[in-house]
Amino acid sequence: MTELQLSIQVVIAGVFFVLAISSDLSKERIPNWLCLLAIFLGFAVNSYFAQLSGLLVSFVGFSLAFILLFPTFILRILGAGDIKLMMGIGAIMGPTLLAWSILYAVIAGALTSILLIAWKTGLSGIKKTAKRYWDCFYLRTYFKPEQGEAAGEKVPYAPALALGWLWACSLNPQISQLYNSISQSYF
Repeated sequence: MTELQLSIQVVIAGVFFVLAISSDLSKERIPNWLCLLAIFLGFAVNSYFAQLSGLLVSFVGFSLAFILLFPTFILRILGAGDIKLMMGIGAIMGPTLLAWSILYAVIAGALTSILLIAWKTGLSGIKKTAKRYWDCFYLRTYFKPEQGEAAGEKVPYAPALALGWLWACSLNPQISQLYNSISQSYF
Protein backbone atom coordinates (compact mmCIF):
# COMPACT_ATOMS: atom_id res chain seq x y z
CA MET A 1 0.00 0.00 0.00
CA THR A 2 1.41 3.38 -0.97
CA GLU A 3 1.51 6.47 1.24
CA LEU A 4 -0.80 8.22 -1.19
CA GLN A 5 -3.39 5.44 -1.02
CA LEU A 6 -3.25 5.33 2.77
CA SER A 7 -3.52 9.12 2.98
CA ILE A 8 -6.57 9.13 0.73
CA GLN A 9 -8.20 6.31 2.70
CA VAL A 10 -7.66 8.04 6.05
CA VAL A 11 -8.93 11.40 4.79
CA ILE A 12 -12.01 9.87 3.15
CA ALA A 13 -12.86 7.82 6.25
CA GLY A 14 -12.32 10.85 8.49
CA VAL A 15 -14.62 13.02 6.38
CA PHE A 16 -17.34 10.37 6.45
CA PHE A 17 -17.05 10.06 10.23
CA VAL A 18 -17.36 13.84 10.67
CA LEU A 19 -20.48 13.91 8.46
CA ALA A 20 -21.96 10.85 10.19
CA ILE A 21 -21.37 12.27 13.67
CA SER A 22 -22.96 15.56 12.67
CA SER A 23 -26.03 13.81 11.30
CA ASP A 24 -26.28 11.29 14.14
CA LEU A 25 -26.11 13.97 16.84
CA SER A 26 -28.55 16.36 15.15
CA LYS A 27 -31.06 14.01 13.49
CA GLU A 28 -30.37 10.70 15.30
CA ARG A 29 -29.80 8.94 11.98
CA ILE A 30 -27.08 8.45 9.39
CA PRO A 31 -28.42 8.96 5.85
CA ASN A 32 -28.25 6.16 3.30
CA TRP A 33 -26.62 8.38 0.66
CA LEU A 34 -23.68 8.98 3.00
CA CYS A 35 -23.18 5.27 3.67
CA LEU A 36 -23.55 4.31 0.01
CA LEU A 37 -21.07 6.98 -1.04
CA ALA A 38 -18.56 5.67 1.53
CA ILE A 39 -19.01 2.12 0.24
CA PHE A 40 -18.64 3.22 -3.39
CA LEU A 41 -15.54 5.32 -2.69
CA GLY A 42 -13.98 2.50 -0.69
CA PHE A 43 -14.31 0.09 -3.58
CA ALA A 44 -13.22 2.74 -6.10
CA VAL A 45 -10.09 3.88 -4.24
CA ASN A 46 -8.88 0.39 -3.40
CA SER A 47 -9.53 -1.00 -6.88
CA TYR A 48 -7.79 2.03 -8.44
CA PHE A 49 -4.61 1.60 -6.39
CA ALA A 50 -4.48 -2.20 -6.09
CA GLN A 51 -6.76 -3.43 -8.91
CA LEU A 52 -8.27 -6.86 -8.16
CA SER A 53 -6.55 -7.33 -4.80
CA GLY A 54 -7.82 -3.88 -3.73
CA LEU A 55 -11.32 -4.85 -4.76
CA LEU A 56 -10.98 -8.02 -2.68
CA VAL A 57 -9.75 -6.05 0.37
CA SER A 58 -12.75 -3.73 0.07
CA PHE A 59 -15.15 -6.65 -0.30
CA VAL A 60 -13.73 -8.47 2.74
CA GLY A 61 -13.83 -5.28 4.86
CA PHE A 62 -17.37 -4.51 3.71
CA SER A 63 -18.54 -8.09 4.39
CA LEU A 64 -16.78 -8.35 7.76
CA ALA A 65 -18.55 -5.22 8.97
CA PHE A 66 -21.90 -6.74 8.02
CA ILE A 67 -21.09 -10.12 9.61
CA LEU A 68 -19.85 -8.61 12.88
CA LEU A 69 -22.46 -5.88 13.27
CA PHE A 70 -25.70 -7.28 11.84
CA PRO A 71 -26.45 -9.21 15.06
CA THR A 72 -26.28 -5.89 16.95
CA PHE A 73 -28.96 -4.55 14.62
CA ILE A 74 -31.16 -7.60 15.24
CA LEU A 75 -30.75 -7.09 19.00
CA ARG A 76 -31.47 -3.34 18.57
CA ILE A 77 -28.09 -2.34 19.97
CA LEU A 78 -26.99 -0.42 16.86
CA GLY A 79 -29.03 1.24 14.17
CA ALA A 80 -28.88 0.34 10.49
CA GLY A 81 -27.03 3.58 9.71
CA ASP A 82 -24.22 2.68 12.10
CA ILE A 83 -23.81 -0.70 10.43
CA LYS A 84 -23.91 0.72 6.90
CA LEU A 85 -21.39 3.39 7.90
CA MET A 86 -18.99 0.74 9.18
CA MET A 87 -19.54 -1.29 6.01
CA GLY A 88 -18.33 1.81 4.16
CA ILE A 89 -15.35 2.17 6.49
CA GLY A 90 -14.57 -1.52 5.96
CA ALA A 91 -14.65 -0.98 2.20
CA ILE A 92 -12.35 2.04 2.56
CA MET A 93 -9.85 0.79 5.15
CA GLY A 94 -10.02 -2.99 4.80
CA PRO A 95 -10.82 -5.79 7.25
CA THR A 96 -7.90 -5.50 9.68
CA LEU A 97 -8.36 -1.87 10.66
CA LEU A 98 -12.13 -2.38 10.63
CA ALA A 99 -11.93 -5.23 13.15
CA TRP A 100 -9.72 -3.20 15.49
CA SER A 101 -11.99 -0.17 15.03
CA ILE A 102 -15.04 -2.17 16.09
CA LEU A 103 -13.24 -3.60 19.12
CA TYR A 104 -12.13 -0.16 20.29
CA ALA A 105 -15.56 1.30 19.46
CA VAL A 106 -17.16 -1.11 21.92
CA ILE A 107 -14.93 0.26 24.68
CA ALA A 108 -15.43 3.87 23.56
CA GLY A 109 -19.17 3.23 23.23
CA ALA A 110 -19.47 2.06 26.81
CA LEU A 111 -17.76 5.21 28.06
CA THR A 112 -19.53 7.66 25.75
CA SER A 113 -22.92 6.05 26.44
CA ILE A 114 -22.49 6.44 30.18
CA LEU A 115 -21.41 10.07 29.79
CA LEU A 116 -24.19 10.97 27.32
CA ILE A 117 -26.89 9.27 29.38
CA ALA A 118 -25.67 10.91 32.59
CA TRP A 119 -25.68 14.25 30.78
CA LYS A 120 -29.19 13.72 29.33
CA THR A 121 -30.95 12.32 32.40
CA GLY A 122 -28.83 13.53 35.30
CA LEU A 123 -28.48 11.74 38.59
CA SER A 124 -32.24 11.26 38.94
CA GLY A 125 -32.40 9.25 35.69
CA ILE A 126 -29.55 7.03 36.83
CA LYS A 127 -31.25 6.51 40.22
CA LYS A 128 -34.55 5.59 38.50
CA THR A 129 -32.75 3.03 36.34
CA ALA A 130 -30.92 1.53 39.32
CA LYS A 131 -34.22 1.25 41.22
CA ARG A 132 -35.94 -0.38 38.23
CA TYR A 133 -33.09 -2.89 37.86
CA TRP A 134 -33.37 -3.72 41.55
CA ASP A 135 -37.15 -4.17 41.23
CA CYS A 136 -36.68 -6.41 38.18
CA PHE A 137 -34.12 -8.50 40.02
CA TYR A 138 -36.03 -8.67 43.31
CA LEU A 139 -39.46 -9.35 41.79
CA ARG A 140 -38.09 -11.42 38.87
CA THR A 141 -40.25 -9.43 36.47
CA TYR A 142 -39.26 -7.12 33.65
CA PHE A 143 -40.45 -3.52 33.81
CA LYS A 144 -40.08 -1.25 30.79
CA PRO A 145 -38.01 1.90 31.29
CA GLU A 146 -40.03 5.00 32.14
CA GLN A 147 -39.74 8.47 30.64
CA GLY A 148 -36.63 10.28 31.90
CA GLU A 149 -34.92 7.09 32.94
CA ALA A 150 -31.37 6.40 31.80
CA ALA A 151 -32.23 2.99 30.34
CA GLY A 152 -34.90 4.52 28.11
CA GLU A 153 -32.53 6.93 26.36
CA LYS A 154 -31.20 6.42 22.85
CA VAL A 155 -27.51 7.15 22.42
CA PRO A 156 -26.01 8.09 19.05
CA TYR A 157 -23.21 5.62 18.35
CA ALA A 158 -21.37 7.34 15.48
CA PRO A 159 -19.10 9.23 17.92
CA ALA A 160 -18.06 5.96 19.55
CA LEU A 161 -17.44 4.35 16.15
CA ALA A 162 -15.28 7.32 15.18
CA LEU A 163 -13.34 7.17 18.44
CA GLY A 164 -12.77 3.45 17.91
CA TRP A 165 -11.49 4.16 14.40
CA LEU A 166 -9.18 6.93 15.64
CA TRP A 167 -7.87 4.63 18.36
CA ALA A 168 -7.22 1.86 15.82
CA CYS A 169 -5.52 4.35 13.47
CA SER A 170 -3.29 5.65 16.25
CA LEU A 171 -2.06 2.12 16.97
CA ASN A 172 -1.59 1.15 13.32
CA PRO A 173 2.13 1.28 12.46
CA GLN A 174 1.59 2.32 8.83
CA ILE A 175 -0.71 5.19 9.75
CA SER A 176 1.58 6.29 12.59
CA GLN A 177 4.53 6.30 10.19
CA LEU A 178 2.50 8.28 7.64
CA TYR A 179 1.52 10.82 10.30
CA ASN A 180 5.14 11.18 11.43
CA SER A 181 6.40 11.70 7.89
CA ILE A 182 3.70 14.29 7.15
CA SER A 183 4.23 16.14 10.42
CA GLN A 184 8.02 16.26 9.87
CA SER A 185 7.52 17.57 6.35
CA TYR A 186 5.23 20.42 7.30
CA PHE A 187 6.20 21.36 10.85
